[in-house]
Amino acid sequence: MISSKLPDVGTTIFTTMSQLAAQTGALNLSQGFPDFNGPQALLDAVGRHVAAGHNQYSPMTGLPALRQQVAAKVQRLYGAQVDADQEVTITPGATEAIFCAIQAVVHPGDEVIVFDPCYDSYEPSVQLAGGRCVHVQLGDGDFRIDWQRFADALSPRTRMVILNSPHNPSGALVTHEDLNQLAALIGERDVFVVSDEVYEHLVYDGARHASVLAHEQLYRRAFVVSSFGKTYHVTGWKTGYVIAPPALSAELRKVHQYVNFCGVTPLQCALADFMAAHPEHVEQLPAFYQAKRDLFCGLLAGSRFTFTPTAGTYFQLVDYSHIRPDLDDVQMSLWLTREHGVATIPVSVFYQQAITGQRLVRLCFAKREETLRQAAEKLCAI
Repeated sequence: MISSKLPDVGTTIFTTMSQLAAQTGALNLSQGFPDFNGPQALLDAVGRHVAAGHNQYSPMTGLPALRQQVAAKVQRLYGAQVDADQEVTITPGATEAIFCAIQAVVHPGDEVIVFDPCYDSYEPSVQLAGGRCVHVQLGDGDFRIDWQRFADALSPRTRMVILNSPHNPSGALVTHEDLNQLAALIGERDVFVVSDEVYEHLVYDGARHASVLAHEQLYRRAFVVSSFGKTYHVTGWKTGYVIAPPALSAELRKVHQYVNFCGVTPLQCALADFMAAHPEHVEQLPAFYQAKRDLFCGLLAGSRFTFTPTAGTYFQLVDYSHIRPDLDDVQMSLWLTREHGVATIPVSVFYQQAITGQRLVRLCFAKREETLRQAAEKLCAI
């Protein structure tokens, strides 16, 4: 008889909705991936490196040229100097980086504070480390951090806090003032921070991403995680990275070397080449995705859904209270997929305890214009 370490974990809602979309032929605005390719120069570089024989293991910490490009980007965008050798680790996806960071410092009995709604990979990773998640609910409507709630959640057992900004699923942004509040509240406590910043370049309306990398006090105790897949439209490459001070990086690498050991070599080579040749890509990304957001929101303006354009990520929340208030959001997502041909994600799955009466679903607008127009036409017809 198997005694499961994750008895409450089944197939994720993202897999379920993508499978249902495929079965029904619905437009898949559920799972967060583009339906368009990455830059051609980046794709060409992969083939070039495969043909050149760069197909064996890379160093455990990642290809040096790619780690150097990450450090250069951090310096350019955030004014922070990080050591490419001691502080940057390339991982097979951001999820693996988060998992390794948690395993590196969370011990049995420790508590990890997460903010609901939160991404679904956090809690299983904490449970596998023997820890327990303490859920702090974000503001209903604005999804801002209530720092009094956070202060009340702190205890002598608090070992880690997991931040996510820009925030999935809401798109809300953590501000520099928020980071100051966090730094003040954890103060002299022995508390680490995982800052999930995979959507760091998807920030709109002239706002700037507030990175923990640029907050000296917090960075001393932080693992900062990002994603090449999100940034370069190649989510299937499952390549990310984590930046942490040398002592924390050393502990993370002890775990990482026994989980994956290293990332895919030719992909790392291609990313290093592209980042060196096209540093402007990340600077152009906000405008690229804001145009998609504005197009999609403009197309939905005539629908019965209500919404506020998202501040970040490539997700848009919409409220369906005026359409089918009788359905909870899981039922609504199934109904939209089966009856109207648009797959969405229910927001309640990001909560430990769903908010009574909340009627929100998440739509991904990282899609071609044709896809967005087709989806909006279906949604406006409801």
